[in-house]
Amino acid sequence: MSSRIIVRMFSAIARAGAFAGGAVLLLALSAPPAWAMPEFARRYDLSCAACHSAFPRLNKFGEHFASSNMRMPNWKETADQLGDSRLALPDHVPIAVRAQAYVQARQAGAIDPITGARQEAATDFQSPYLIKILSSSPLSENISYYFYAILAEKGGNGETVVEDAWFRHANIFGSGIGMMLGQFQLSDLMFPREVRLPFQDFMAYRMAGITYDRGVLFDRGIGRVSLDLGFTNGNGIHQNFSINSPGFGRADKMFDNDSSKTVFGRVGSDIGPVAVGLFGASGKQRGATGPAGIASSQRNTDKRVVGLDASGQIGTDLHWYAQYLWNTWDGFLDADPARTYRWRGGFAGVDWIPNERWAFSALYNHDSAGDFAHSDTIYEGIAMNSLSLTSSYYFMRNVKGIIEVNFDFLGKAKPTGPYFTGHLNKENYILFGFDTAF
Repeated sequence: MSSRIIVRMFSAIARAGAFAGGAVLLLALSAPPAWAMPEFARRYDLSCAACHSAFPRLNKFGEHFASSNMRMPNWKETADQLGDSRLALPDHVPIAVRAQAYVQARQAGAIDPITGARQEAATDFQSPYLIKILSSSPLSENISYYFYAILAEKGGNGETVVEDAWFRHANIFGSGIGMMLGQFQLSDLMFPREVRLPFQDFMAYRMAGITYDRGVLFDRGIGRVSLDLGFTNGNGIHQNFSINSPGFGRADKMFDNDSSKTVFGRVGSDIGPVAVGLFGASGKQRGATGPAGIASSQRNTDKRVVGLDASGQIGTDLHWYAQYLWNTWDGFLDADPARTYRWRGGFAGVDWIPNERWAFSALYNHDSAGDFAHSDTIYEGIAMNSLSLTSSYYFMRNVKGIIEVNFDFLGKAKPTGPYFTGHLNKENYILFGFDTAF
């Protein structure tokens, strides 16, 4: 069966599911992972090693903790004892911090797609790379919250950005269905980016646009099968719009600018020692216009994603995972709105954790620009072929030093039109630094 047929089949199923309220009753128990949260260790008087095989990667107990709505059975005992059975306040403000700092030597440079002007530096002090404030706590028998705010990321000092921010009810109306409402990553249903060991990202998720969005996610478990179904705005987490009075900013805001919603879901199960899943999403996105396609157009265009994921463990020390995505963007470029653009990509990785001091990782990213190749737009940059090798040394459970080398196997290309797009620079790098949570 071709990937095109698979995409069309899943699109039809997803659209039908948007109107089938009863489908919610099929969903599975699978809460999002607890991202490197030392506050849990403090609250329950546990070592970070209880949940993490190598920070921030979760072990089996950590996955169970996450699926238990991020709480232990004795969570009430850790709350303030106020003599009110209908009030469960944490006995302290539940706050944790994650901080990262790096120095990097690299070949890649910043290239203006219109003028071709370049900015390059052989070495780059990326410190701080990230400072993040996290908080989470149980609020009732079934409700928990989680959020984090980024105080600085990738040089963006002087700004605060909230990414993950949600409430989750573990058992709506006693049905066994979980519901999460807020901001989250669609890709967390497969391999959460926040708990990966390499510095290098899972690039297919970012380029497919299935990371952060605002919406609702339902989940339930049926035997060995986990089912998830969600609906999001489809336009990310950074936009809002003034309402009613043109040209005057009222106190209230819309977070969405149209009635279309992205429908997404995943079916997962274990086949012997291998965990497998089928993911799909169908929704709208703004088209691309302007020179090199760098601007968003006023048109809503159809977007569909189908993904297959698999993961497993060899012995007690070796963990592997793989993801592949097929993407279909209808009429995406204003320059040719009648054309359907298809591209595909994915990644595969291995984490080897031989002891409590060392962890070694390999992550291979491969993406093909497909119909965007030679389009003379920035979307030629979807193409990627790289291998990242990472060594992590743990000074403490929650403090590690990291060395990572990235090898770029994609050949340099000359511009094919008037704009400076495509793979114009190699992206080899070596990185040193620290990552800690406390």
